[in-house]
Amino acid sequence: MAEFTLPKNSKIQPGKTVSAAAGAKRARKVVIYRWDPDTGENPRLDTFEIDLDKCGPMVLDAILYIKNELDPTVTLRRSCREGICGSCAMNIDGTNTLACTTATESIKGDVKIYPLPHMPVQKDLVPDLTHFFAQYASVQPWLKTDTAPPDRERLQSKDDRAKLDGLYECILCACCSTSCPSYWWNSDRYLGPAALLQAYRWLADSRDEATGERLDNLEDPFRLYRCHTIMNCARTCPKGLNPAKAIAEIKKMMVSRTL
Repeated sequence: MAEFTLPKNSKIQPGKTVSAAAGAKRARKVVIYRWDPDTGENPRLDTFEIDLDKCGPMVLDAILYIKNELDPTVTLRRSCREGICGSCAMNIDGTNTLACTTATESIKGDVKIYPLPHMPVQKDLVPDLTHFFAQYASVQPWLKTDTAPPDRERLQSKDDRAKLDGLYECILCACCSTSCPSYWWNSDRYLGPAALLQAYRWLADSRDEATGERLDNLEDPFRLYRCHTIMNCARTCPKGLNPAKAIAEIKKMMVSRTL
């Protein structure tokens, strides 16, 4: 039987523990992945025991309480606090989701928080999304037309507009792509659920006039066809979208144009 071991510098070590203040009535342990590239040390798991009465109801509130009151070196991304910007995407209790829309009380046991999986980590809970957004840019996510622009906006029927529902709502949080095993192993060539959902958003747009060019761009054994309909993307999407369905629609378009 084959045996695999992790490199020494990737093995997670026990970190520090900070206990809640005396008299805390709703104490809860929050375990946070920590890694600082400047120290040369291994990643560690720090445990913070906090009083939930001292912070807001969401996991993001708990992290910000820890950062503001217990350890200012905790590093994360966050912005809108409303599930719109996607900045606070992380792995919480084993699921990729948004910290700002996940209630602390919905988690049983200790609240365990890691950065999005299978991405290079810049520090603590901050993944490097450079490659992710380069793939997004590669699908050319903007309206492409050959005809002269009209005097006013380009019109759509209500039915054509409805075809974009479930697509335009994507906030590019990367929860879906980083939950996909095919993307874990082939992210250098496979575009992943998020980029492909965005690709289909423009393929489905009746105002766009570059369908053939867009399909040519995706016609590749890896860029599109590494999707094996595992459905992790649909299960984890914090906006309730279904990237797997969008990918299936692209495959149908590929087949239709060859018939």
